[in-house]
Amino acid sequence: MKPFPILAIEPPILEIVEAYIARHVMPVDPAGHALHLALASYHRCDFLVTWNCRHVANANKFGRIRRVNGLLGLFTPALVTPLEHLTTADAAPPRG
Repeated sequence: MKPFPILAIEPPILEIVEAYIARHVMPVDPAGHALHLALASYHRCDFLVTWNCRHVANANKFGRIRRVNGLLGLFTPALVTPLEHLTTADAAPPRG
């Protein structure tokens, strides 16, 4: 298995974090959930895997996150718990 790349925190990512907080998409914790979502969105990650069902992997927030990302011209990753991701990965056909 290849290691996961370390995603760079570039200046636009900090602007995205500020936008999430200003639009009340994420709580005021710039080094927390807003940063994780901004990194995954900016770097076009397929998934953001988290146990945080209150702020991130929350079906009630997904529409708002998708709308704000659309306004910002960002990709929206699938927001899933590890259990959901493992279930999805098990059901997917093998690659290659």
